Amino acid sequence: MKITYIGDWVFYTGPNFIESPFEMVAKDCQLKFLGKPVTDALEKAGHSTKAYSNWQLYHMSPSEFADILKWSDVLVVSDVEARCFHLNPTFFDGNAYGKSIITFPDRLKQMRDAVEGGMGLIYLGGWLSFSGHMEKGGWRRSPISDWLPFQCLVGEDLMESSEGFAVEAVNTSHPAVAGLDAASIPPLLGYNEFIPREGFEPLWRIKDSGHPLLGVSKHGKGRMVTYGSDPVPHWGINLMLWKDYEKLWQQLAAWAAGE
Repeated sequence: MKITYIGDWVFYTGPNFIESPFEMVAKDCQLKFLGKPVTDALEKAGHSTKAYSNWQLYHMSPSEFADILKWSDVLVVSDVEARCFHLNPTFFDGNAYGKSIITFPDRLKQMRDAVEGGMGLIYLGGWLSFSGHMEKGGWRRSPISDWLPFQCLVGEDLMESSEGFAVEAVNTSHPAVAGLDAASIPPLLGYNEFIPREGFEPLWRIKDSGHPLLGVSKHGKGRMVTYGSDPVPHWGINLMLWKDYEKLWQQLAAWAAGE
């Protein structure tokens, strides 16, 4: 399979040294792809992967995005604000104002149409997913909000705990999670609360709250996986230690692709 992963890139700076009121020096900076454990698991199963950051998506033209969708059997969207899809840098370029009408095809609608046409979609949680931190995720107001298999909360939806949250299975026989022991998952440090819509088939939930965590849905010829937590740091730092971590992403991708 060919799998594209959008999101989970981050710039790290530091260590930072403050020696006076006028001197603060960052001694290093790094660009890291935090989603690499997921793509490593997929590549181990023989799949080809490509990864893009939120800012690369934001600067991507609709035609470039269409080429990515055409290439992909499965698209993974992890911790990405909706506006990275439906806004464009040209809207904020004063040199372009007053010269012509500025509009662009909506990349969220392009993604929706690609799924309806048969592409798989894996939608993952995080501070910028669903409603997200201070509702900065923006998916409740996105142009495809009514198409999504979940309803986002009004306002912030982050559920976090230093003790972590236990997971339990709702459906153990579904091929996306068959053979995976949800009860053995190490404590998750957080998740997004959301409301499932008709067509959402729950597979896992948070044990104490009963909130949905993992579910699947079908849209036209395509399939979608919704996972309400982060696959990598920080919510997923314990999940990465799970014995079936690699198998989880391999099975979810296979189901999303129609296998």
